[in-house]
Amino acid sequence: MRLIDELRQEHALIETVLGSLLGFASLPAAGRAAAGDGQAFVAFLRRYAGDWHHGREEAVLFEALATEAGLPRERGPLPALVGQHHHLAGLLDELAPLLERPAAAGEAVRLIELATAYARGLWQHIDAENSVLLPEAQERLRRVGVLELPGPEPGEAERATEAEGRRLVDTYPPARDPGALRGEGCVICPSFGSPCEGVEREWWNEWEWDEFADKLG
Repeated sequence: MRLIDELRQEHALIETVLGSLLGFASLPAAGRAAAGDGQAFVAFLRRYAGDWHHGREEAVLFEALATEAGLPRERGPLPALVGQHHHLAGLLDELAPLLERPAAAGEAVRLIELATAYARGLWQHIDAENSVLLPEAQERLRRVGVLELPGPEPGEAERATEAEGRRLVDTYPPARDPGALRGEGCVICPSFGSPCEGVEREWWNEWEWDEFADKLG
């Protein structure tokens, strides 16, 4: 499905920019941050990762899963992932003022803390979507005959913001974060256990559990 392929490609760029953000976050304290690049990170994360990427997930993919595949809006992965979008946007609102102006005395540690919390949260979110939501969504939509989803095409603003993200990656080599929790499956999702019990408990029906048991032998 084209939309799901595009969402995966966007995930790849977003998670790389997050690595660059961590590298950039340590520079203001050393007086080595280029003027304007903090604003560029904020613009990419708000416009591309937020308005464009998360916007299409919610308005197109999640809506199709609810209306076409009959998945619940009030519980399970859909509201959990939307809640994560809102939580991440709140973290970015805290981080943005520290990125958009020269760091004041005493702000360097807070800048690194917020950048790390945001990157780790969004990485976990991306891992959960790539390993669980997107393959599950594609299969469930296929079962009800939905093989493609209409959605907005990127305009000039989206293409420009994407290009800016790639420039940031080239300018600030992505930093590694050994403390980041990465992986696959529902257990990697920040919402697993509360408020979402996992895709199997929330979405699977009786025959899917029987099929799973058969595969296990």
